[in-house]
Amino acid sequence: MRSSRALYSPEEFSRRGREIYDRDIRPNLGPDDMDQFVAIDIDSGSYELAPDDFAATERLLIKRPGAPIWLARVGQQAAYRIGGGVISGGAK
Repeated sequence: MRSSRALYSPEEFSRRGREIYDRDIRPNLGPDDMDQFVAIDIDSGSYELAPDDFAATERLLIKRPGAPIWLARVGQQAAYRIGGGVISGGAK
């Protein structure tokens, strides 16, 4: 199994994933795909779409064992959020 860490810098890894997503995948997505996870093999461009990151990643690894996988979430700028959010209608 190859190691993607040895092949790509973090910047190149992200650039390749974003490029494939923007060019090949996003134009084919519709409203029903919103908030789905997209696991992308940054070497081949193969991808899997699923409601959760684990399912998307596992399905892609079945097709492409050892693939360097970049994750995205449809309709979001990042696959994950860290930290809290805004709470509306707080306690009085």
